[in-house]
Amino acid sequence: MFHLQGPQLLQMLEKSLRKSLPESLKEMADDFDHYTNTYQIYSKDLNNCQESLTTLDVINWKQRLQIQSSQSSLNEVIQSLAAAKFAKVEHTQCILYVMPETARKLLPSLPETKNLPVGYGPPKAINQEMFKLSSMDPTHAALVNKFWHFGGNKRSQRFIERCIQAFPTFCLLGPEGTPASWSLMDQTGEIRMGATVPKYRGHGLISHILAVHTQALDQLGIPVYNHTDKANKIVQKISHNLHHIAIPHGWNQWNCEPL
Repeated sequence: MFHLQGPQLLQMLEKSLRKSLPESLKEMADDFDHYTNTYQIYSKDLNNCQESLTTLDVINWKQRLQIQSSQSSLNEVIQSLAAAKFAKVEHTQCILYVMPETARKLLPSLPETKNLPVGYGPPKAINQEMFKLSSMDPTHAALVNKFWHFGGNKRSQRFIERCIQAFPTFCLLGPEGTPASWSLMDQTGEIRMGATVPKYRGHGLISHILAVHTQALDQLGIPVYNHTDKANKIVQKISHNLHHIAIPHGWNQWNCEPL
């Protein structure tokens, strides 16, 4: 280790470090893009967590952002930090599901994992003459944006395009040659955007595509999980049928906006 002296050496160091930043941090340049400005937090020591987040300026509170965690106990810490940074916070709690193979590997202590079927069952049968398995294309982002509950704007469409370009995606193309049902991941590794166009609902397409997506990710060694609103009974029923396991403390998100 050596001490840097003079502004020129410091500028060289800064330039070098910026080249090594994860792409996710380089993309957090739009102060109003809360889709990309996302933080995930887990801490065994809430006091230490608050001190670290306060002193190290890990979070850019000048942006619209979201914080995600499986720990609802972080609420007091985040609310306190946001108040100190003059930010408005909205806390949402949802059901967090982990897929069977991921649960068996990473959460063997959960009682629910003891009764899981071994291996993968076949995806729900569909009309394979009518629907063809494919991957998503960035040009499909507008369609996904239209049906995503949290989308419907330019920033969400740009976010969806990036997710399609960066992560494994699956869809079923309908007779028109466009996606009838799809499953996408976001930058946190979660299966986040899945839907079926109204015309083809009731054919079991989303159950089929989720099973295919889950198996593909597991074979790549990627933990598979997703969350859903407590009022979304349809997704809960699909998750139950696919033997997804609900994690006890659920999924928490804090949407933060500077005042």
